[in-house]
Amino acid sequence: MNRLERAKTLLWEENLTCVLVGEDREYKTDVRGVRYLLRLIENGEDVRGFSVADKVVGKGAAFLYVLLGVKEVYADVVSEGARTVLFTFGISVSERERVERILNRKGDGPCPIEHAVRDCISPEEAYVCIVERLKELAKE
Repeated sequence: MNRLERAKTLLWEENLTCVLVGEDREYKTDVRGVRYLLRLIENGEDVRGFSVADKVVGKGAAFLYVLLGVKEVYADVVSEGARTVLFTFGISVSERERVERILNRKGDGPCPIEHAVRDCISPEEAYVCIVERLKELAKE
């Protein structure tokens, strides 16, 4: 079983939200949203070249995967914006379902992170927008 297939299997069998599989390490979480990816970045985890399986990948998560340097991403659900980001930065992407945009958890509006990065063109700019939006959300 290759790394991407292993990541997908773990995602589904262990009911996780995100799995990153490398040659000799794996990272798994059931935390929703982008906070886990931010933690990997902030902790300086080296996941360059890893394969990823994720439940939902919006444009914000896609930019974070670029910063993390992953090789390939599978998503149960991926937004058009996320696919564009991943493709632009040379990351292979596959999905079960492609949607125009990711909705918020209530399903009545846009995902706040995807909305926060809607005009971003660089991963670094997106990172700043994501951190700022999460700070705003924490105050609400």
